[in-house]
Amino acid sequence: MSVGRKRVRWLMATMGLRTIYQKLRMTILHPAHRKYPYFLRDLVVDRSKQVWCSDITCIPMRKGFLYLMAIKDWSTRKVLS
Repeated sequence: MSVGRKRVRWLMATMGLRTIYQKLRMTILHPAHRKYPYFLRDLVVDRSKQVWCSDITCIPMRKGFLYLMAIKDWSTRKVLS
């Protein structure tokens, strides 16, 4: 018997079943945390090592999550670390 993903989702919702894997809660803001202004809006990036950026990515694994963090140079677009 072949059943699609939407059918399984509907059946689980009808029976009140939920998945048991951990869900990410990375975008929920705490009301006490400050919001900082964007200072680089009018800055012209014309040389290397002038502006760096960082990014963090969460990769779901079989037992939990793996976090990948990278630091990039804006002018050369190279990953530094």
